[in-house]
Amino acid sequence: MTEGQRAVVHPTGLRERKKRHTRDALLHAALELFTTQGYEETTVDEIVDAVGVSQRTFFRYFASKEEVTFAVQEMVESRFLSELRRRPAAENPFTAMRSAVLCAWNSIGEAIEELVTVELHMRTYRMIESTPPLLAAHLRRSIDLENQIAEVVAAREGLDVATDPRPRVAVAAFSAVMRVTGQLWGQGQDTGIESLRALTERYLDHLGPALAENWRTPVERTAERPTTHNEQT
Repeated sequence: MTEGQRAVVHPTGLRERKKRHTRDALLHAALELFTTQGYEETTVDEIVDAVGVSQRTFFRYFASKEEVTFAVQEMVESRFLSELRRRPAAENPFTAMRSAVLCAWNSIGEAIEELVTVELHMRTYRMIESTPPLLAAHLRRSIDLENQIAEVVAAREGLDVATDPRPRVAVAAFSAVMRVTGQLWGQGQDTGIESLRALTERYLDHLGPALAENWRTPVERTAERPTTHNEQT
């Protein structure tokens, strides 16, 4: 590499690092303020004052307070979709989705820690669940994500998602489990990513039996079965 080449490459790398540093600082400051004094009570002015930049700089990286709130979640969802697209074609839809989410969680802890602490991520999740405008946005985003997953699943299986209901049905069941595990994790004491991964794996493994099996034991079913006239005589 020549001196001239170094002169071109180095400033570009430095500029990108500065931009990333500014974005990460805004993200961290916003989530700290949202979770300590309230989402609706926090202004963009307070966020930029905490970082020492202008409002114009904030809006260069984030379109709104809502967008910065879901920035980490957006990263997590993107990783899952990338993993799902890479799953072997021979895997059935549930196996592919289960494997994709568990593979994503294998490395997601480090990725989250590059942006915010896992503890702050947990506080943000709880704030979203308890803030009506954010909860509504969360549900809207979940629907959008389900549509994306259904399209990926349909493409893997060579199906038309507009005419075949199976991809949407499978994704709806999978997404419901993910919402339940997220809520349970958010209510728990263990804020570690490994605990979320273990909880997710456990609940996903119960999805098939919960849908396909009779939950009661043979003794319970016999005890509840109505007695016929022949059995009485």
